[in-house]
Amino acid sequence: MATHQFQTEVNQLLTLIIHSLYSNKEIFLREIVSNASDALDKLKYLTLSDEAYKTVRFSPRIDILFDEKDNTLTVRDTGIGMDEQDIVTNLGTIARSGTKAFLDQLANDAKRDSNLIGQFGVGFYSAFMVASKIEVISKKAGTDTVWKWVSDGKGAYELDGVDASAFPVIEGVEEASHGTCVVMHLNDDDKEFASRWKIEDIVKRYSDHIAFPIYLHYEKKEYDDKGKVKSEEPVSEQINDASAMWQKSKSDLKDEDYVSFYKTISHDSDDPLLYVHTKAEGTQEYTTLFYVPSKAPFDMFHADYKSGVKLFVKRVFITDDEKELLPVYLRFVRGIIDSEDLPLNVSREILQQNRILAGIQSASVKKLLGEFRKLAESDPVKYDTFITEFNRPLKEGLYSDYAHREELAELVRFKTTFEAAAEKDEDGNEKPASVWTSFADYVSRMKTDQKAIYYITGGDEKTLRQSPHLEAYRAKGFEVLIMSDEIDDIVIPSLGKYKDWDLKAVNRAGSDDELANEEEKKAAKEKEKDSKPVVEKIKKALGERVKDVRVSRRLADSPSCIVVDENDPSLQMERMMKAMGQAGLAEVKPILEINPDHALVTKLRDTDDEGYIDDVSSVLLDQALLVEGSDIKDPVDFVKKLNRLLSK
Repeated sequence: MATHQFQTEVNQLLTLIIHSLYSNKEIFLREIVSNASDALDKLKYLTLSDEAYKTVRFSPRIDILFDEKDNTLTVRDTGIGMDEQDIVTNLGTIARSGTKAFLDQLANDAKRDSNLIGQFGVGFYSAFMVASKIEVISKKAGTDTVWKWVSDGKGAYELDGVDASAFPVIEGVEEASHGTCVVMHLNDDDKEFASRWKIEDIVKRYSDHIAFPIYLHYEKKEYDDKGKVKSEEPVSEQINDASAMWQKSKSDLKDEDYVSFYKTISHDSDDPLLYVHTKAEGTQEYTTLFYVPSKAPFDMFHADYKSGVKLFVKRVFITDDEKELLPVYLRFVRGIIDSEDLPLNVSREILQQNRILAGIQSASVKKLLGEFRKLAESDPVKYDTFITEFNRPLKEGLYSDYAHREELAELVRFKTTFEAAAEKDEDGNEKPASVWTSFADYVSRMKTDQKAIYYITGGDEKTLRQSPHLEAYRAKGFEVLIMSDEIDDIVIPSLGKYKDWDLKAVNRAGSDDELANEEEKKAAKEKEKDSKPVVEKIKKALGERVKDVRVSRRLADSPSCIVVDENDPSLQMERMMKAMGQAGLAEVKPILEINPDHALVTKLRDTDDEGYIDDVSSVLLDQALLVEGSDIKDPVDFVKKLNRLLSK
């Protein structure tokens, strides 16, 4: 046989799987059976839609065999099968979108939970948790060559063409039929998996709703009155329900049925946070079954994320690689769409423009958003869990889905400067208040003289909470929303308003105008007039480093802060655009606001020492940039000037 090396990263990953993911070994069989089901789904679709496969005999089944003496477990399917290239791609490579960061994350989380197996798309390799050697025999439908892959999971695998006799002989399966056979040579510590009762228990628990029959082959033994075996008979028994679970009536299903099916299609060992089962009749007939995971999928923010929704037509699997089934911002949703009206031979190009599918998508989005709102109203604690995982993609919807913007504005949540009092549960025990707030909650707490919904954006929540921009708002008792997601700088300005209330960033120039009454504004004008000489000194010292220097109305304790002009992108936005390769953008120059009552500033009134003025002005600007989480251009120069000031 030809020997091939796994990729370096594959070696690391196999080591982690074999030695770390031990919390729930039995899910390896779920993974192998799910792969077999996928292979059958693909062939079923091709025999109905592709002329090259219409002559291929489709006799779908999954067979499981075990040998207690040889300590082996075998899973055979009659699906699409694999040729040499398929085997190299699928079994010689893991997580093709993965990177070193992916491996680091897996390494850090490995001992936590076996749901990592599903999260990172390494299902087949989970078999190495229980097997010292694995053999994969496969024949692709429409071809004549049988391929055999063998590996002990220690760095290399063998691959070569073999005779059709490499497949085990199974009653009911045509000899040398296309499909794939996985033979696992079990470790001594894992002999329990070569057992009828163990296999049957795992399949019924995890794979009962697989849409194809799963047959278990075993020797049925009869015993005499002394407990000795008097006869043995080979038996083949179907051990799964093999029905399209989503087509059943909701009244016939229990929570555990939904949970079991979710784990089958998602490869997640955690229970879903919620599920939504809908059957539509009338102009369009379709069934949807959607799940929200309890944890965000690992690839949720990858450009090449894997869609979690499978499309069926009349119970025939069509695709699980169509990202238009739901909007991008709902990419965390898992589940099934089964249409009665789409043609079986529908192509991807037709899918993208299909009126029927567009109608299903629109109704599905409306249903999901409605369920999210119900959850927020009925179970705030559970909704907090949901928001912690999926708040950011929902914010993307505010920007991209204008039709559902109002609904999404009610669903998104933010951190806030408001400190809610702890509530008590039914037993009188204190329960912590939620760290999240909605626009509606904010409006309900607004001061009578407040004119807008105030928010602050930036890259770090802790830094934002300590920002000098908040000083005047705290003094007035005005609540400010803390928005630390990178996309907030794009999303919130595009939203502009929540109902009748304008959304105003406190770190924008002019946002402090409405903080003062007429008397306070008059006093501020006088202060600006008195401080004009100081402002001019600082402006001259800083030159082109700033767009302007102004007296601030928002500062109480801090000497300075920076803001950006109303029409300029924020400093965070500028950093984000540069990170995306937009290096040609004009530099955003900040506006420096000073506190004329602070000692650092007042010292400039009575001095004409240009060196001292330059040092103080530069420090005022650089420290304001640092507080905002921005980089200063010349840290060495900043330290020198700071040291000079401290030594005086």
